[in-house]
Amino acid sequence: MSTASAPLEIGRVALTVNDLAGTGSFYQRALGLERLGGDGGVALYGAGDRRLLELREDRSARRRSPREAGLFHTAFLLPSRKALGRWLLHAAGTKVPVQGASDHLVSEAIYLSDPEGNGIEIYADRPRDAWPREGNSIRMSTDPLDLQNLAEAADGPWTGAPEGTVVGHVHLQVGAVPEAEAFYHDTLGFDIVTHYPGASFLGSGGYHHHLGANTWNSRGAARRTYPSTGLADLEILAEGPALEAILLRTGGTRHVADPWGTSITLTRKEA
Repeated sequence: MSTASAPLEIGRVALTVNDLAGTGSFYQRALGLERLGGDGGVALYGAGDRRLLELREDRSARRRSPREAGLFHTAFLLPSRKALGRWLLHAAGTKVPVQGASDHLVSEAIYLSDPEGNGIEIYADRPRDAWPREGNSIRMSTDPLDLQNLAEAADGPWTGAPEGTVVGHVHLQVGAVPEAEAFYHDTLGFDIVTHYPGASFLGSGGYHHHLGANTWNSRGAARRTYPSTGLADLEILAEGPALEAILLRTGGTRHVADPWGTSITLTRKEA
């Protein structure tokens, strides 16, 4: 249960928040992320030594509308189903405000939001050879999740986000799917894996998706205006050849923005 074999994968997600202390405490308490560093108005969180989340405080930033382009959710991929079962028991025992749960056929996922309304998914993948396929596409669905069965998979208490936890994928709110595919597929090089009504799912290296681009709340959204809370930057990790190919298409810049002004940072993936 890792995306590390893909030429492109998600690095860290940076969010602008009004309340750094309160939001950071939530990610530590609810998700078990460890504070890895930071200073002043910036704090870094992760699992093991991998940075997953960067919070940037701006107390005067306007609160982002849920209908504008930007973040739909950040999806934290746990390294095993047992770990997701442990987290589920932790969430139930500490009254983490869970908002939903779904069986996506390729994965089992639980949904919530941080105190400033940034969506979160915490999930575990099913084995790749069990992912259903239709031709060249990976089939996904949104079915009820058997929470009792998942809880029974727990093999002990939750002690924090385990080593191997990564940001498996990020779902973005966009104004239009074709324009999103033109950027994330044509420019950044992600493969189009499948479609839902009003959404495109893109991945790399055969993964079911590293990115989702949906218009469920944001159809026709204009370019983002700043300063605002929400997604500040999304880091894409790229292997050498993949990075060089992207840089040819971006004119050599490693800092780009999608058609709605969402910032993307390209970083060379360490071997």
